[in-house]
Amino acid sequence: MGKYDRNDPETLKLLGSSFENQDYQTVLEIFRDLHPADQAKMFYALKTDQQEVLLERMEIPEIADIFDELEDKQTLTAARNLPLPFLADIIDDMDPDEAADLLGDLSGQDVRRTISLMEESEEVLPLLRYADETAGGRMTTDFLLLGPGDSADSAIQYLRSAGLETDIPYYLFVVNKEKDLLGVVGLRELICADPGQIISDIMESNVVSVQAMQDQEEAAQVMKHYDLQALPVLNNLDQLVGVISHDDILDVLVDESTEDIYRLASVSDYALEPESGLFLQLKGRLPWLLLNTITALIGAWVISNFGDLFVQVAVLAFFQSVVAAQGGNAASQNVAMIVRSLALGKVNPKQIIPILFRQILVGMFLGTVIGLIVGIGVGFWQANPYLGLVLGLALLGNMLVASIVGTLAPLILEFTGQDPA
Repeated sequence: MGKYDRNDPETLKLLGSSFENQDYQTVLEIFRDLHPADQAKMFYALKTDQQEVLLERMEIPEIADIFDELEDKQTLTAARNLPLPFLADIIDDMDPDEAADLLGDLSGQDVRRTISLMEESEEVLPLLRYADETAGGRMTTDFLLLGPGDSADSAIQYLRSAGLETDIPYYLFVVNKEKDLLGVVGLRELICADPGQIISDIMESNVVSVQAMQDQEEAAQVMKHYDLQALPVLNNLDQLVGVISHDDILDVLVDESTEDIYRLASVSDYALEPESGLFLQLKGRLPWLLLNTITALIGAWVISNFGDLFVQVAVLAFFQSVVAAQGGNAASQNVAMIVRSLALGKVNPKQIIPILFRQILVGMFLGTVIGLIVGIGVGFWQANPYLGLVLGLALLGNMLVASIVGTLAPLILEFTGQDPA
């Protein structure tokens, strides 16, 4: 545990007063005492001018560590005003996957200029060809390679010389001269092997991998299913081009969960945040609100065709919102369950009919229970048993239809290649 805590009010007070008094030595002392993840949180909370002052005084490896921990948008904001030669040195020290993400967010002219100024651009350039949401966009080129004819002793010596400089020291990947993936060796197997034993005798040749162009969510599911700490990524020639680490896959799970939550809430841009600009807010939220408005108006038009009935039994208008709301709630429950099951791979085509019949049965029971409660309650309340009967039957029918639609809609979208979320 360090001397300072980023959540400690005293630390925050000291940091603020140090900036005001231009006591930058104390500012640097506070930052250097923190873990890089905490440094990134504290850095993001600073004002823009304070960030610039701090970056001017920190060492390049220290800045690279902070940039590795920041969100992509935060990194871009911090890097945008830096001189390109200085930025190139920082990117050289960043993790290759994070460096590629930053370069991908820069303007085309700045990207070309920055790459020309970098000393180790060959580690980053291969990553720029892949979209952010693919396995290739999530992988790193910072991993350890062995040949099948290497000995266990030479592999350990190699690991000792390079282990601290790589993100993935617990797996060593075995390739031939063409970079074809032959196997993988874990640290435990390597340490327990006889010093003279060759790698091809101790490696695991049945290696789970993904293609670079596969969706990042599929890569996350593979890592979860096989309980992997690292996942090799192959190109279309089945050559090893990168590795996805466990921390990167956690970011994928967070991104995909956020995307699903936003889509269930009818927000089309999953990168949208409360502090996003006005145009982005409107772009991400207005289309679905307009669509919902249109469907609501269609519903109002249908109800308007029964205007004479509402005039005769005006009390029906008081309870139509109850029927509509319960139908919407039932459908939302079904959609949430089915989407989640699809995301976890728990639903296959053979289960569609049994699932549908099960949800129809559940909808009937739910509609019967809610219909009885509301029907009996309204019947006594309004002293009109026929009104209670009508509302009860309306609730039963509406919740039954909602269960069917809420079950079938995501299943149909899934099996037509669309995202059911």
